[in-house]
Amino acid sequence: MGTKSLDSNAIDFTDSGVNFVGRTSENNGIQGKIRKRVFEPNDPFTITATVIGNYKYVKYQKEAYYCSQNINKLTPKVIFERWNDHIAYYMISSIQKFVSLYDKQQGGYKLEDIRKHIVSLPRKNDKIDYDFIGDFIAELEQARIAELEAYLLVTGLKDYALTDEEQRALNDFEKIKWCEYRIGDLFEKVKTRKLSYKADDLPKEAIGKSVLPCLTSSFRNQGLNYFAPKEGATILKHVISIPSNSDVYRVYFQSREFTVLSDAYAIRCKLNEIEFTSAQYLFIALCINKVTDLPIYSYKNKLGGWNVVQNKHIQIPTKDDKPDFSVMDNFISAIQKLVIKDVVLYADTKVNATQKVVNNQTD
Repeated sequence: MGTKSLDSNAIDFTDSGVNFVGRTSENNGIQGKIRKRVFEPNDPFTITATVIGNYKYVKYQKEAYYCSQNINKLTPKVIFERWNDHIAYYMISSIQKFVSLYDKQQGGYKLEDIRKHIVSLPRKNDKIDYDFIGDFIAELEQARIAELEAYLLVTGLKDYALTDEEQRALNDFEKIKWCEYRIGDLFEKVKTRKLSYKADDLPKEAIGKSVLPCLTSSFRNQGLNYFAPKEGATILKHVISIPSNSDVYRVYFQSREFTVLSDAYAIRCKLNEIEFTSAQYLFIALCINKVTDLPIYSYKNKLGGWNVVQNKHIQIPTKDDKPDFSVMDNFISAIQKLVIKDVVLYADTKVNATQKVVNNQTD
């Protein structure tokens, strides 16, 4: 059903209050908290599905929330007498496939369309097999948690305790000396071969020989939403990507192999005898976004290509008239640990819970 919506352009966010769900893929669609209105928020444990925009998103809301315009709320009926997180996530995968049919269309689907959408569910003895759904989603969850645990161990992110240098970088952030640098003095554009593929002709998942992520102007998944063969492509890694023809001009640090497909390009460090670390690239990417990822730029009011961006100036930490790379490294490392702490604790909780279940089954 439709929801009583609020104008997202007239929202004042607060530190606490009720969740506000907008047309975004980030943070489960939650853009922030707002004060309670005169009407009650939407019930928790319901599904939200965006209607318009280049991309449509389906999310499961476990807390009460308000919505921006053009968001449908899907509430489980009595048939779902065993409604829980696993059932919700199973349903979302099917609904997401439906709404994604309208991606890249500014107009969206009609409410009646989603009501008529057929969902395939496993059955047993002429009834919905809730046990199978629960077990299936639980197994997927356990597999992902295992992958996460392995990743945390390999990358060293399992240890979230701050070093003295990292803590100092956080404490002294307000004391940092910032100086302006021309982007073109720090970076150069990377030359790439033009590919003959069109985005619509490429798979959105790695299939067969199409295993190389392709960069476009999209800001979803850091602009990497298609896959092409490696043959004939310029393979890039450890660079910053920038859209050149987009609604949103957000730059990203690309740490893994990819290639440029269309409406975007990559830049890399050009300073002699210096190669930026991943942390330094991440820090400077945030600084670049301060001058590119602005509301004034859109598809109609374009930012421009490298000929424009290279002449823009950014502010970065400076010491002895040179970029202070040590501060960048320690600050990003500290932020990563603060962010990853909750992820590590979540993974540990899930692993412990799974182990208890296993132990109970073997007792």
